[in-house]
Amino acid sequence: MLLASMLMSFTAFSSSEQITAPQKILFGSCGHQDKAIPIFDAINKENADLFIFLGDNIYGDTNDMQVLADKYQKLGAKPGFKTLRAQTPIIAMWDDHDFGQNDAGKEYPHKQQSRQIMLDFFQEPKASIRRTRADGIYTSYRYGQGEQTVQVIMPDLRWNRDALNPVSEAEYHTKRKANNQGPYNPTEVKGASMLGEAQWQWLEQELKKPAAIKLISSSLQLLPDFTGWESWANFPEDRARLFTLIKKHRVNGVIIISGDTHWGEISKYSANLDYPLTEMTSSGLTEKWKDVSPNKHRVGQFTHEVNYGDLSIDWQQEDPAISLQLKGIDGKTIMQSQFSLSSISPYK
Repeated sequence: MLLASMLMSFTAFSSSEQITAPQKILFGSCGHQDKAIPIFDAINKENADLFIFLGDNIYGDTNDMQVLADKYQKLGAKPGFKTLRAQTPIIAMWDDHDFGQNDAGKEYPHKQQSRQIMLDFFQEPKASIRRTRADGIYTSYRYGQGEQTVQVIMPDLRWNRDALNPVSEAEYHTKRKANNQGPYNPTEVKGASMLGEAQWQWLEQELKKPAAIKLISSSLQLLPDFTGWESWANFPEDRARLFTLIKKHRVNGVIIISGDTHWGEISKYSANLDYPLTEMTSSGLTEKWKDVSPNKHRVGQFTHEVNYGDLSIDWQQEDPAISLQLKGIDGKTIMQSQFSLSSISPYK
């Protein structure tokens, strides 16, 4: 890809604008620090312009902050991660396991300490607003300029998340489990949110900023209607609000990437929208889940083998070509979706 001197034009850990538009963005989630992560070998051969960690970057699951910090160091000591850090800019968001507990939300008591440990590991500047925001570590990054701008929007779906709505243990074991569905129903509480109002106001302003591609990097699946596991579908007001804002502000170029599931797939959704939204779920770097949930928006097949995602953009074409690929441990393409920038940019 780019020469080393061009790579240096990226400041991997700040949200300031960068001059060079990325041509290859890789992403992944769900890597267990106690396991080998050989898929880093394929990732590092790509010489990407950016790597996005989507969450569950370690499996912390603890109330002991020294244990959490030590688990990050296990990830940091892996040769594949060292190489990635040395040659590729990295940005990151957390999900539940690196936030601190499985399926945790705003009630997690150690989120202030966990935030600093996570941001220290990913070398966030000491003056970064992500360290001091009252309501989470959400952020955005801009790469490129003019008609070749990619904006990466990273919401925090943990810090403010209201309570989940679980089914009974009996219902889960007698009905849900047999259908490969998880233990949650969509919340019925009016106003319940993953983001919280302050983050929503921020997100609306981010969506209004000009960019050719708006890459929403979500730690949880956004487009699938219902899996029973954690997803945007469990907070229907949040999901509907995002779709409404895209239409209201005539936001072109939205692409979604997500993690969490321990399987990989592509979803497409177009109901009441002016262009189809595409989401690629990449999970996991080490973790696998055989009992894949149904998803009526899935395009093609799923994979429950380890995988990473690849968003490539050919800016040299008059109408830039976009390729979303899910790749396996050998770097070979498992599935892909290809489309032009104009096909997701109907607004003039």
